[in-house]
Amino acid sequence: MFVKPSSASALFAGPFALATLSAPDGPVFPALVTADAMALDLRTAFGDDSLSIRGLLETWDTTAARLTALAGVGGPERRPLADFRVHAPVEPRQVFQSGANYRQHVIDLHVAHRAPGDERSEEERRAEAAEIMDRRADEDLPYVFIGLPSAITGPYDDVVLPSWAEKPDWELELVAVIGRPAHQVSVEEALSHVAGYTIANDLTDRATVFRRDMPQIGTDWLRSKNAPGFTPLGPWIVPAESVADPDDLRLVLKLNGETMQDESTEDMIFDVARMVSYASQTARLLPGDLVLTGSPAGNGMHWGRLLRDGDVMDGSITGLGAQRTRCVAEVSS
Repeated sequence: MFVKPSSASALFAGPFALATLSAPDGPVFPALVTADAMALDLRTAFGDDSLSIRGLLETWDTTAARLTALAGVGGPERRPLADFRVHAPVEPRQVFQSGANYRQHVIDLHVAHRAPGDERSEEERRAEAAEIMDRRADEDLPYVFIGLPSAITGPYDDVVLPSWAEKPDWELELVAVIGRPAHQVSVEEALSHVAGYTIANDLTDRATVFRRDMPQIGTDWLRSKNAPGFTPLGPWIVPAESVADPDDLRLVLKLNGETMQDESTEDMIFDVARMVSYASQTARLLPGDLVLTGSPAGNGMHWGRLLRDGDVMDGSITGLGAQRTRCVAEVSS
């Protein structure tokens, strides 16, 4: 169900956001949500019972202005958001995930994995890592791979920890939501293809990231990241026009009330525009597709504390709202 924000914080930046909601025992529907926590069923507003958030994104160039106008008009059609269940805001056709994209995170990993016989001080190794990261930002390419839409769940849904997942971990991430098809677009034009932004917690089972039986083939992202519910998404899609600077947003993840991740997207090695442009060089990005931009320092592996039954994760990003998910151990059949 909808989680009421504290009185000290707004739901999101700007006059409105998009959500996918449902009434008790009712079908899901696309909604316009206003900052005063009211919801408008967009099926009625657009006169289309089959309308979805993805359908709205497919006509984003013309739809955005209409939604802005609707946000400024009150009426009895609006109902309190608290009456509804909040689902993942969109059903994407493609999910593009990324790794090793926060400078401090990668530096910490570099320092933590000291090579045998390396007797240099931590300061020396950290300076070396920083130089490598700066060079990578100038000369290298982002690391992008494919996720599954079936791993997506709602922003307040329980996350089932599979019995086989030995080291489940959190990864809070900023997500760019595509509004206009993008193929081989430049960095300069990439953000014009982004309709808005949302939040993802890209859970990973660290024990299955690398294939032990065939180490030469490297990572196994299918198993480590794509269990059902491993990608809590939302709660909203906030239009890009309401996000002043996607490269200066604060991500905060708390585990049982204790802050574990607290970093700005300013620390990204490759900014949002470069991530979207890079993904589009190979793939054709479609309306509703998601481009996850990596997670900052402060994962469970860093703290030596992985997820377990009963844990509650609270994730927030400046202007994009907050999600809360509870971990539940899988019940063996």
